Amino acid sequence: MTHTDPHASSLLRGRVLAFAAILLAALNLRTAVTSVTPLLDLLGQTFGFGTTMTGVLGMLPTASFALFGVTTPMVARRIGLERTALLAMGLATVGLLLRSMAGGIGSLLFGSIVALAGMGIGNVVVPPLVKRYFANRVGTVSTLYITVLQIGTMMPALLAVPLAQSAGWRVSLGIWSILALAAALPWMMLARRRPHPDPLDTAADPSAQPHGKVWRTPLGWGMTLMFGMTSLMTYSMFTWLPRIVVEAGATPAFGGIMVAIFAACGLLPSLTMPALAVRLRNPFPLVLIGFSAFLIAFAGLLFAPMKAPWLWAILLGVGPSTFPLALTLINLRTRTPAGSAALSGFMQGVGYAFSCLGPFLFGWLHEMSGGWHLPFGFLVVCAVVLLTASWVACKPQKLEDQW
Repeated sequence: MTHTDPHASSLLRGRVLAFAAILLAALNLRTAVTSVTPLLDLLGQTFGFGTTMTGVLGMLPTASFALFGVTTPMVARRIGLERTALLAMGLATVGLLLRSMAGGIGSLLFGSIVALAGMGIGNVVVPPLVKRYFANRVGTVSTLYITVLQIGTMMPALLAVPLAQSAGWRVSLGIWSILALAAALPWMMLARRRPHPDPLDTAADPSAQPHGKVWRTPLGWGMTLMFGMTSLMTYSMFTWLPRIVVEAGATPAFGGIMVAIFAACGLLPSLTMPALAVRLRNPFPLVLIGFSAFLIAFAGLLFAPMKAPWLWAILLGVGPSTFPLALTLINLRTRTPAGSAALSGFMQGVGYAFSCLGPFLFGWLHEMSGGWHLPFGFLVVCAVVLLTASWVACKPQKLEDQW
């Protein structure tokens, strides 16, 4: 007769639950963003707003991710990583519901901010949770959660217009709150299992405490600019790609399809980048692939948007391969969950602060010049900054050694 170790059994159950919770959270980290961009023209007609408000709505995700990214490590130290993840999914659920019930532009913005606050907190808290529960499987679990994140980015973009046409824009925006609620449940169970205060998040474990400021390290800034420029270019395209192809003669539905292809093609880097980053001592050659894809896509959209739109969308999807790379490097360039949380918060908080200017400046340059040359010129400069910063971020090093 064999006896099972109850502690080992409980540990396994905890890891299985954490695995499900991480993947469900990842599925909800972009639904508030891509469920609304294909509907901006329709919402503009409904609530009477134009290009400037479209730019503001395009800026909101990254501005929210920046603000809540910077504050999340403090929240996590106070209430623990699991409770912070639960808070993230709760805010996402409430915000998505509020946005679907909007009676005007004010309530639309408020609901969006609440939902995006949850997603901003989730962005930062997932990497240290991967490190805590799966320190020996960082590459594999990072691959899975970033791939699921991409699926959660793609689905709303693909379904937004058809859902709005068949059931109305309120259903199209509100249906994603069901997913967020489903993601909150396993975090509720995990939060009950963890002691409070959590020894890994407080001074009870001095070795887990950050001993320095991330902003004082070259690694911190290299990672931040690598991540920030990737996000700036990505969100500029999420916001303006439909407009670019519609102005070139396509239909709004085709604009939505282009955003979906763009998001879908992000799946390939998500599946490959974390595994490659774990194997390579210096993954800088991988950055060159994304940089080249961005440049070709920008040139195609500027000079021949409707000659090969599918190809430009595919290359746009390959461009942000530095996004899964940066998320994986958070854990590869730190030793502890606390170091991971500190680097994740700084990289995503400040990185998204840079990137929130992208959709706004891209739109402003278009309006000012009456064409797309200046906006794309601006994105090329950002791509060069990305390349330079990645050179620093990809060097083999640990954050804790620079403190």
